[in-house]
Amino acid sequence: MTEKPLPTTYDDLVDIISAKYENLSKRLKQIASYALDNPSEFAIDTIAETADKAAVQPSALVRFAKAFGYDGFSDIQKIFQKRLLEKAPSYATRLKAIRSGTRNTPYDLLNQFAEANIRQLQYLQQEIQPEKLAQAVRLMDRADTIYIFAMRRAFPLAAYIYYSLSSMGRRAQLIDNTGGLYMQQAQQISKNDMLIVASFAEYTPYVSQVSADAHNRGISVVAITDHPLSPLTPVSNICFHVKEASVYDFRALSASMCLAQSLVIGLGVKGYISKEDIYPDNG
Repeated sequence: MTEKPLPTTYDDLVDIISAKYENLSKRLKQIASYALDNPSEFAIDTIAETADKAAVQPSALVRFAKAFGYDGFSDIQKIFQKRLLEKAPSYATRLKAIRSGTRNTPYDLLNQFAEANIRQLQYLQQEIQPEKLAQAVRLMDRADTIYIFAMRRAFPLAAYIYYSLSSMGRRAQLIDNTGGLYMQQAQQISKNDMLIVASFAEYTPYVSQVSADAHNRGISVVAITDHPLSPLTPVSNICFHVKEASVYDFRALSASMCLAQSLVIGLGVKGYISKEDIYPDNG
């Protein structure tokens, strides 16, 4: 039997880590979460530094690499280093909450949130894959009805998408869980429709449940979430992983809203741009 070639790109590696995550040991899951949360640090730190930051032994990092077919830590680290070279990231790490209490006036907070959101929007520009945006718009365009479901912190995204689609004259349905009937509402989705969902840690079980049910029924699902190991990742056709700014542990929605606007407005203006732009694979 021919052995499956090792992933040579960061995106391919993330897909494999996500697919195998549930079968990893507790310690290897810990390393996987650290690596995907901190890809830049994972790329440049020594094995000792990485072990210290991930709270594991260096030998565990070697086992982690071998679990995905690599000979050692340096081999899997090269994939993360390649990502840095290809992306040439200029973004800063997420703004940390300032606990000193010396910058807590409303104007100070405005500046901190603005700076953090600017950095995360720049990160979004660098990390988003144009072909995924095009594919998501294609699914939206082909759907008879676009269903949208999100709860708690992610609900503003669902409300905006529903409002904008309705204003454009597109058939859209917001799953609002009235009377606790979210699953009954979701059962109305047919294979000619599609579902857009959004959920962030701590993930809302209702959204994950609806997404899994739709996916299992062959319905196209587009997800907006925050991590490759999100429960939405394996139950969506297209999944966008968006990092949001955080100040004093209050997380923003600017990057996710920017993505939602790009999807909706991209659908709305598709008739004014070339088909090749919106459907690069001519599908």
